[in-house]
Amino acid sequence: MKRSLALAGVTALVGSALVATAASTSAAPSQPQPTEAQAVSRSDSLISTRPAAIVAAGGESYTAYRTKVDADGDAHVRYTRTYRGLRVYGGDFVVHTDASGALTGTSVGLAAPLTLATTPKVTGATALSAAKARFEGTRTANDQPELFVDASTGRGRLAWETVIHGWAPDKQTPSHLHVITDAITGAHIGEYDEIEAVAGTGAGVYSGTVAVETTLSGSTYSMIDPLRGNGRTCDMNNGTSTCTTFTDADNTWGTGATTSRQSAAVDAHFGAATTFDYFKNVHGRNGIFGDGRGVPSRVHYGNAYVNAFWDGSQMTYGDGSGNAKPLVSLDVAGHEMAHGVTENVVSGGLTYSGESGGLNEATSDIFGTAVEFYADTTSDPGDYDIGEKIDIRGTGAPLRYMYNPTLDGSSHGCWSTSTNSVDVHYSSGPGNHFFFNLAEGTGATAYGTSPVCGNAPAVTGIGREKAEKIWYRALDVYFTSNTRYVSGTTPANTSRAYTLSAATDLYGLCSTEYKTVQAAWTAVNVAGNDLECPVTNDFSVAADPATVTLDPGTSATVTVTTASVNGEAQTIDLTASGVPAGVTAVFSAPSVTAGETSTLTLTASEDADSGQYTVVVTGTSPVTVRRANVALTVNGLPGCSGGNTSDVAIPDNTTVESTVVINGCAGNASASSTVEVHIVHTYVGDLAVSLVAPDGTVHPLRSRSGGSADNIDATYTVNLSAEVADGAWKLRVQDAANLDTGYLNSWSLNL
Repeated sequence: MKRSLALAGVTALVGSALVATAASTSAAPSQPQPTEAQAVSRSDSLISTRPAAIVAAGGESYTAYRTKVDADGDAHVRYTRTYRGLRVYGGDFVVHTDASGALTGTSVGLAAPLTLATTPKVTGATALSAAKARFEGTRTANDQPELFVDASTGRGRLAWETVIHGWAPDKQTPSHLHVITDAITGAHIGEYDEIEAVAGTGAGVYSGTVAVETTLSGSTYSMIDPLRGNGRTCDMNNGTSTCTTFTDADNTWGTGATTSRQSAAVDAHFGAATTFDYFKNVHGRNGIFGDGRGVPSRVHYGNAYVNAFWDGSQMTYGDGSGNAKPLVSLDVAGHEMAHGVTENVVSGGLTYSGESGGLNEATSDIFGTAVEFYADTTSDPGDYDIGEKIDIRGTGAPLRYMYNPTLDGSSHGCWSTSTNSVDVHYSSGPGNHFFFNLAEGTGATAYGTSPVCGNAPAVTGIGREKAEKIWYRALDVYFTSNTRYVSGTTPANTSRAYTLSAATDLYGLCSTEYKTVQAAWTAVNVAGNDLECPVTNDFSVAADPATVTLDPGTSATVTVTTASVNGEAQTIDLTASGVPAGVTAVFSAPSVTAGETSTLTLTASEDADSGQYTVVVTGTSPVTVRRANVALTVNGLPGCSGGNTSDVAIPDNTTVESTVVINGCAGNASASSTVEVHIVHTYVGDLAVSLVAPDGTVHPLRSRSGGSADNIDATYTVNLSAEVADGAWKLRVQDAANLDTGYLNSWSLNL
């Protein structure tokens, strides 16, 4: 069900962070399973009372997009977000509650509340012209540019989205190109085509002799599946417009050879039916769209068309080179239709670029493989090769290899900082490799040898069936549109974190399955801040509130609660780290016994460094360490200047930020604003330095100049007259090379 909820005037974020808590040692009374409507109502109420849990801001409203209630009463409500009336791409989130309606967690893609202005400086007409210039095929139409908030990176910026319709350069593949343009600067942000395709050459007819469900009308059978939502298979007659449903007089279809036009139709019809059955029987999903509708399949598309694609509503298959090699293999069918599942489960789908696009492609590879195993045919037995039947390279080699993605020469088998910048079919590699390790393990297997990345320990797999369920559960109730492998801005919005949550739901916290998920991600170089598994005499730590704002010369308190998880209650020593210069952190009780609380007082001096920080509350017992985070904002003194002297390390190939919060500077900044920067680094030619305004506008200060010189000690004059002065200003420093490292020593801003 869909409904809207508005928070018109959120002026302060209150509430606590969401942390895992130990189960009570006494049995709680059973709770009745909520209806979907009750689950949405409860989630709406929680959003209103705990906006910090969804990183809320004033002027936002939320619409329940999809609701799932588990058998035990746990509920998961997906929401879309608008900001001052504008759609927020990447602002989607999931609220998780237990059977009693208590909040147990959220999946959120935003790193911080939205604070941007919503008046564009670049017109929609300019954005349309820019989008048309980027279209490489034959344009037939365009949609009017839509002003929206692009939060796909975790931070919001005002942008135009323009959709150009037409044909790709091959004049046969339809194209719906989405071009994103910065509405403040006019810069090109990115683009993606909603036509999701796999290209290759065919290798004949693949499924062999199989049963196909058809419909009889009079004395004529039609290739319409009445058991699976009337999904039909039709003949494009090697054109690109009209499609005629296949019919037959005796219900015996095809010959197994491409000389019969029905043979490719049998493969496509069987692929659609098998994919439908797989998702329904294995994951309880009623078809690709979740509503019982069947999938239309179009075969013999185009002339010698070496491609197959999903366009959001149907499958289309070309006949390949010379119209003799149809691309209707089972894993291709499952792969493409899995795109349909992804875009219908996750609001907006997984953004089709960078790491989220890689996870999108990995999801399709995973379920395409799963469908192939599920069918269990002798003609096309299950394996972890993608597109092995369609012979994309003409050498008999598969399109991709899940057990060792690097074998295709382009895919990443291990995550690195460059994974986000490659084509999505290649950034799928770490996800594919993870899934193989989770299912089959590392080293030599019956399906191929899976290497580990770096010095990661070997992995013993838990079996394909469990691995499939974990991935589907993560997609179904945890993934958001901008989920990544690794995220510096939103560390909780990652595939590792969400598959661990899925493993916990299905098999229990710190079960063998949970630990194998951890090991399988580590084996592909994807690390995370996981909940540590309980040990003897374990405990938990929580902080409330988890979001604190301090003005200079003020204090705030945080209640630190501990609880005994199992065994005997231990003595816990409490410390706080990540505290910026000029801020003190004092516990009322530096040592407590598990089950007791302590009050943490955070005090900002008059000259405290303004900015945004994460204060880590650490509890240490004789047997283990547990942590909780507090998001701290320190406002600057009233006026138009501020500085930050807290050191920030700048590792290789990494982007870091430091914040100065300007508070009480009326109106816009000056045309002659200055930024003073002090960076210690042994090769400044590696560095790009920018100032980021509160609305997300980026003002470049320096771009990899200076060669091998040491250190940056410079003052930059910037015209910031178009920017509102008050808000959180960030200095962004990117190290774009290897070998040399350093740190941001200090910086200041005078507006």
